[in-house]
Amino acid sequence: MTKTGDIVAKLWSLCHILRDDGITYNEYVTELTFLLFLKMLEETKKEDRLPKAYRWSELAKREGLDQLDFYKRLLLDLGKPDTKDALVRAIFTDAQTRLRKPTNLKALTSNIDQLDWFSARDEGLGNLYEGLLEKNAADKKSGAGQYFTPRPLIDCIVRLMKPQAGEVVQDPAAGTAGFLVAADRYIKDRTDDLYQLSQPQGFFQRHNAFAGAELVPDTHRLCMMNLLLHGIEGGVELADTLSPDGERLPKADLVLTNPPFGTKKGGGRPTRSDFSVTADTSNKQLAFVEHIVRALKPAGRRRW
Repeated sequence: MTKTGDIVAKLWSLCHILRDDGITYNEYVTELTFLLFLKMLEETKKEDRLPKAYRWSELAKREGLDQLDFYKRLLLDLGKPDTKDALVRAIFTDAQTRLRKPTNLKALTSNIDQLDWFSARDEGLGNLYEGLLEKNAADKKSGAGQYFTPRPLIDCIVRLMKPQAGEVVQDPAAGTAGFLVAADRYIKDRTDDLYQLSQPQGFFQRHNAFAGAELVPDTHRLCMMNLLLHGIEGGVELADTLSPDGERLPKADLVLTNPPFGTKKGGGRPTRSDFSVTADTSNKQLAFVEHIVRALKPAGRRRW
């Protein structure tokens, strides 16, 4: 097992602590993401994205009920509309912890602090988080497979489509951002981690090259965390692609996606004003096909 694999296994073992507090498998990674986000910002020297009062060290040093109350306040305040950092705000919007026992929160913060963060940084924090998502999806009890396309399949499709630096890549059903992260990795492997690009080109790759939408709030949090740890600044909106939100996504050179199948339940039929063929159907496959065609630039290409 790689060092990253060993750390992933240790993180996954913390689910026993969470289960002891009544937290279900499908809530596990979301709960852990809040804590890992704070810790990983400390490890990557990016804590300036957070208010000084709400950084990892402030949480980890506390004990008992004081720590749990502080944590609940932290989650609430970081998700408020006046939070300056958009990515921090996106991850913590409507966040709440299911933890009820102060001893369990202390066990989590202590165990996270004791992980081999030197090895994690060396092998890539993004790889660590991807490993955690894959572990969660592989566990049938979690039900997470619904938003996790197998990574070998994603990598195969990306190799076939050959995303290029300077292109806009879109995933209208982003899930945990697997396609976008793989496309980013493909480009970085061919540009010496973007160092072969000019400064404006590098900025474009980090800030404007990737776009998409994800409908489920908790999945969107995982998506934003995954993008951050791979050096991608946002780009995926919490939105319903089959609503007018989808019309506002930027036009793409390449669409990579594994959209949901079946019918659009709950919200009824697609509400896009620009849809034609699928305007009178609730069939998700056809609706996403029309979105993909309309989302592409004239010379764009797609794979799903």
